[in-house]
Amino acid sequence: MARSPCSAVSQASLPSARLVPGRLAIRPRAGLALSNHAAARRLVARCAAGDKAEAETPIEKSFRPFPSVMDINQIRDILPHRFPFLLVDRVIDYKPGEYAVAIKNVTINDNFFPGHFPERPIMPGVLMVEAMAQVGGIVMLQPEVGGSRENFFFAGIDKVRFRKPVIAGDTLIMRMTLIKLQKRFGIAKMEGKAYVGDDLVCEGEFLMATGSE
Repeated sequence: MARSPCSAVSQASLPSARLVPGRLAIRPRAGLALSNHAAARRLVARCAAGDKAEAETPIEKSFRPFPSVMDINQIRDILPHRFPFLLVDRVIDYKPGEYAVAIKNVTINDNFFPGHFPERPIMPGVLMVEAMAQVGGIVMLQPEVGGSRENFFFAGIDKVRFRKPVIAGDTLIMRMTLIKLQKRFGIAKMEGKAYVGDDLVCEGEFLMATGSE
């Protein structure tokens, strides 16, 4: 594999090279062929400038957008929820019959923030659970798992833990994994985890059932 000249410069024995007043002495190693001291100075300056440019990449260009496996219109075709209770904005990963990963963009315009709380906008834990359940519904209501295209309901919630508060400006990333399905009764057991960045903010076990009104 070809080695970068800058990498070679960084590994060169600059501290141990013998310095002569008025000159830059570099003892080249393998992969670093310098014909003269002027070339060495130019290469060092170029590498230093490259490192500085990389370090100064604008923050708005440092993050990749989330992929879109299902957009909001496709989500609305699956879930029966509508404003103000549709809490899933985009599905970013999905494997039929196994799991779905989706996001909820938490904004100060969400209708629950004026009351929870006026001075400290925190997403209610019950709505985090509801958002996760809706992601689970995307898994359940698909033909791949024998689900209906009608409705689904909570049958039980166990071992729910809230680890950190979710506030306005956060992006809630939710993964719902199907653990067990009883097709005959339309009952599914799921494991749910929600994150903000790398931080686990909520987790629990969900028991859900499909059915009609």
